[in-house]
Amino acid sequence: MDKKIYDNYLEILKEELTIALGCTEPIAIAFAGAKVREVLGQMPEHITVYCSGNIVKNVKGVTVPNSGGHKGIDTAAILGVIGGAADKKLAVLESVTEEDITKCQELIKQSFCECELIEGVANLYIIIRATAGKESAEVIIKDYHSNIVKIMKNGQTLMTKENNQEKQEGKMFPDKTLLNVKSILEFADNVKIEDVKEILDRQIKYNSAIADEGLKNHYGAEVGRTLMAEFDSTNVKLRAKARAAAGSDARMSGCPLPVVINSGSGNQGMTASLPVIEYAKFLKVSDEVLYRGLVVSNLIAIHQKRFIGSLSAYCGAASAASGSGAGVAYMMNLGYEKICDVITNCIATVGGMVCDGAKPSCAAKIAIAVETAMMALHLSMKEHVFHSGEGLVKDDIEKTIASIGKMAKDGMKTADIEILNIMLDKIKVG
Repeated sequence: MDKKIYDNYLEILKEELTIALGCTEPIAIAFAGAKVREVLGQMPEHITVYCSGNIVKNVKGVTVPNSGGHKGIDTAAILGVIGGAADKKLAVLESVTEEDITKCQELIKQSFCECELIEGVANLYIIIRATAGKESAEVIIKDYHSNIVKIMKNGQTLMTKENNQEKQEGKMFPDKTLLNVKSILEFADNVKIEDVKEILDRQIKYNSAIADEGLKNHYGAEVGRTLMAEFDSTNVKLRAKARAAAGSDARMSGCPLPVVINSGSGNQGMTASLPVIEYAKFLKVSDEVLYRGLVVSNLIAIHQKRFIGSLSAYCGAASAASGSGAGVAYMMNLGYEKICDVITNCIATVGGMVCDGAKPSCAAKIAIAVETAMMALHLSMKEHVFHSGEGLVKDDIEKTIASIGKMAKDGMKTADIEILNIMLDKIKVG
């Protein structure tokens, strides 16, 4: 395999499959909060948080981990300021204490934090400004959850993305435009297991643990627990979607266990991994085959999100689930054509399911997406596939992925605005 593509794909996996504690939107706010205090060099007297609409949408309905069950932009930002560890990035709230939680609630009552919607910016955009006496600091995050693009102190720019030292020192920033299904499968066939083992072992361990937690305890709407209790739990398809849903049940309701994310999302990280792990047990494949199946699933999901963007009105469970369907198909040795058919059948069916924020119902959407992916797999095995000209399906898989991505990124912009306005009660309904 071409070394440039091999190294690029490996770097994509290393960059994307990172650890996050809690839903990534409130965690990104907490990360910015921890960083702004670090830059300020002292405890702020006041902070102001400016967020894009999609950040607001995805923070509104989820419990911030290690917060004592609280929700909201102010909770996330203040906890980050008080007890966050900026060097841990998306695991920023791992070391929060009970004292920090109590102090956070006191500061919320004292109007320590102001929250503002900022319009006309990228879908993922966060600014936190902090002041203490005459001192001030500002941190800006853009495009993905740990991507600090600007740091200022007392009106002076300390860092912008243009002069980021990591870039100057030649850090490899992977090129996702090199992703395509055929090359992803070639990479999965040829990747040295020692190159991906640590990354994937972590994904297996963390995401399996939170799925176990969601199945054992009462979180959210208990989608995963309900599926396992009410249907045939010996059925691998049922277990695959129930475990993915259970992980989301726990995560959306404040479970403090970490997950390994995909495309900036814990829900997508679980959807792209847990069904593949469950099918690997059912198929009794080797660890090596499981690793290669997870490589396929993760990269197929990331490939689709390249067209869609980090946050939009398009539910990312669809792209992640089609990745898991492709990963299972790979473990079954179905080959390139049938794997393409799995992806087509899945995203042509459930692609376009709307994202109306991160919240407990994400677990149900994940269950539906995984169910669709497995239906897509069995259709493919029977030589059935949706054809070019049927809706958004095109004459090859890359055009179909781009077609769905175009609809998701550009076509659903108006839907995104309407969803946000309805959620913020800016539009009267009924």
